[in-house]
Amino acid sequence: MRLDKYLKISRLIKRRTVANEACDAGRVLVNDKPAKASAQVKEGDIIEIQFGSRNVRVEVLDVKETVRKEETESLYRYL
Repeated sequence: MRLDKYLKISRLIKRRTVANEACDAGRVLVNDKPAKASAQVKEGDIIEIQFGSRNVRVEVLDVKETVRKEETESLYRYL
């Protein structure tokens, strides 16, 4: 699955366009490397997002095309 779509579905970032902009600005790292929005995400990847002065690190546990709001926490684990 594309990185920008995963960030939207997992609700780590609210909108896909915002996820695209964050990737273009170099604020999203996958496995400690700057990632483009089109990068493929798979289980076991470590995603780091820089929100201003705060960093969020998560490990991808599952990749699903659709998920209900209550089940988004099962897609990743905070590190």
